[in-house]
Parts: sequence; C-alpha cells; structure tokens
Amino acid sequence: MALRHPVEIRDVELDDASSLIKLWVACAEAVSDEGSEAYTQQTLWRCPDEAEARAAIEFNAREHRRRLIVALVGGELVGAVAADLATLNPITMCKVMIVTDLQVKPSHRRRSIASSLLSVVAAYAEEQDCELVLANSAAHAREPNRYLTKLGFNQIAVLRAIPVGKLNARLATKSSGSRETGRLLAVRRSLRRRAAVRG
Repeated sequence: MALRHPVEIRDVELDDASSLIKLWVACAEAVSDEGSEAYTQQTLWRCPDEAEARAAIEFNAREHRRRLIVALVGGELVGAVAADLATLNPITMCKVMIVTDLQVKPSHRRRSIASSLLSVVAAYAEEQDCELVLANSAAHAREPNRYLTKLGFNQIAVLRAIPVGKLNARLATKSSGSRETGRLLAVRRSLRRRAAVRG
C-alpha cells in the first residue's frame, strides 16, 4: 500500500506563479462539461502568463487584508484558497473572512486538501476576531457547493458580474431615457417649434 504524502500548507510565494496557473487551468478544464452555466463562468476565466500571475501575487501581497494560501503534496502545488478580511457591511464592525477561489487539483480531490486549507482560514479568521466566514463559489460548481453546504455554509447572497464597459454603456442608455433627460428634450422641441413659428 502506497503511503500518502503529508499536506503542507503555507502562504503563497512569487515562485508559485507557474504552478498556480496550472492549478487554475486544471480546475477550469474539470468544469468545462457542466453545461451553459459553466460556459458562462468560463467566459470570466482567462489564462494569464507567468509575468501577470507574479504581478497579481505581488499586488495581493501588498493588500494586507488578502491572503493567498496554498497546499502542496510531495512538493507539488495541488490547492489554493484566498481569504479577505472585511466587515459584514460598511457601517458595522462585524468582521468577516471572505473565502474565494478555493481550488483543488482534480487528481487530488477527496484527500482533505480543501479541509486543510479551510482550517488555516478558520484559524486566521479567529485571530482577526471575525464573527463569520463567508464563501464565494461559482453557482454552477456542484461539487464545491455541496462540500460547503456539508460544512454548514448557507446561501445568503447572490453575486452577479458584468464587464465594466457594458455596465457603463447600459447606464448611459438608461440615463438618456431618464425623466430629466425627457423633460430637457421636450423643452428643446418646444423651443424649436416656437422658433419655427416665429421664423
């Protein structure tokens, strides 16, 4: 019987960039056959090059409220999770730990990798005097959602996304159809009619 390697959990290092890209690619490919919801989610994923991944790791390291924790088995990076410290809403001091991007390599699932990562997050949340741990996972991701539900996470919110350019375009269209804009156009038409009658 083969012995299992112990799971090593630590904070991310810059040199993990290439391994993290491989992890994300493997996890993205594992959900590619889960239907239209998965396809919609996949449109949000794009594979970075190593320079971009390193820049993102550095950017997040400077943001003291965000921590990226990785899991290694036999020196191979097989899991990761991001944890963000925040308040439940902007006007209370109820601290929460927001868990995002819980990723476990498909070949290493059901080996307590996710549990090991979440144990570190829970300890970190306790250190920071958090009252709640919130987990953000893709709506179509059946396995992660089942796992989180088994642990006792309840659904409390819906997370929606839109590209910035599209949001700006939609808001511009909406504001051009507002009451104030309608009134202004009516006044302009009225002035034109009066000018035409006089002219």
